[in-house]
Amino acid sequence: MHTTPKPPYLAVIFTTHRLGDRPDYDWAADRMLELAQHVDRFLGIESAHGSDGTGITVSYPRDETAIGRWRSDPEHLAAQQAGRDKWYAAYELRVARVERTT
Repeated sequence: MHTTPKPPYLAVIFTTHRLGDRPDYDWAADRMLELAQHVDRFLGIESAHGSDGTGITVSYPRDETAIGRWRSDPEHLAAQQAGRDKWYAAYELRVARVERTT
């Protein structure tokens, strides 16, 4: 569990269903985490994956500016394309505003 600062901030929720074991996926996922941590105003990330291929990753950017920086990163764009082409049977992305935590 990641500790985030006092709200408000955003939550980018990425749900996926993987197409089985892909050797390059784990490396790319680790690389995306490494890159995201260097995006200005990135607050943290949490991720969980089931044995059935279902996964959820929630990242916490401070604002839309941080999302824009991440969305335009060249390595992230390449990983997105690989996800569409070979890693995911399905995926969905949602952005929510965190107003409070308990």
